[in-house]
Amino acid sequence: MEIPRHVAIILDGNGRWARSRGMPRNYGHVRGAANVENICRAADELGIRYLTVYLFSTENWKRSQDEVKALMTLFHSYTRTAIRQARENNMRCRVLGDPSALDATLQKNLSELVESSKENTGLNFQLAINYGSRDEIVRAVRRLAEDYKGGSAKLDACLEIIRQAQEGGHRVLLFSQFTSMLELIERELNGQDIPYYKITGETPKKRRLEMVDSFNADDTPVFLISLKAGGTGLNLTGADIVVHFDPWWNVAAQDQATDR
Repeated sequence: MEIPRHVAIILDGNGRWARSRGMPRNYGHVRGAANVENICRAADELGIRYLTVYLFSTENWKRSQDEVKALMTLFHSYTRTAIRQARENNMRCRVLGDPSALDATLQKNLSELVESSKENTGLNFQLAINYGSRDEIVRAVRRLAEDYKGGSAKLDACLEIIRQAQEGGHRVLLFSQFTSMLELIERELNGQDIPYYKITGETPKKRRLEMVDSFNADDTPVFLISLKAGGTGLNLTGADIVVHFDPWWNVAAQDQATDR
């Protein structure tokens, strides 16, 4: 049996499971959180490198105030338990999403979890909290569009996004309107042994389609595309993160590029 490199689990249905047994919804959330430790252990034994657990999405804030409060209380308890589990099981933990909306104590617990486990070499365990696919893309683009001080800060931020995406099992589609910037990014990727595909205006149509098919079929983490490569529809379904390195003057064209 071929073991997947990355497994992602959405902790959904715990409340309904509890209700079907005549118990309150929060009981289901507690049981679900307790089972995560067993899942981590099994994933590590199977040789899975990355395990992402989706705990709480941006949509979950719409639940009842009582249920949200109970979930936050559970997260407080679980993060303390996770710190111990990471230490005992050599897990490296990361947080995905936007924790800034959480209370200060929970943010501190999450920071301690990440910091205390950063040198561990076992299972890469990722907690997605206050996450949303659209929000993740928006945050990535905003980060790149900010007026960073220093000539290389924007490039450094881009490379950090690529590294984090690769570590998390994600794949990046990166646009730039400047071929010179793509060459600079390409040089950095080569220096860090990060594989990629690249299309520019000089890439023949047949070769473009061949690279698109290869990207959708393999696990290459990055696809670089020059704005000057227009004219050929690219169905890059293998990417789940889109980065526009430089903001486009035509927002409609930018959205069209993302969709394609």
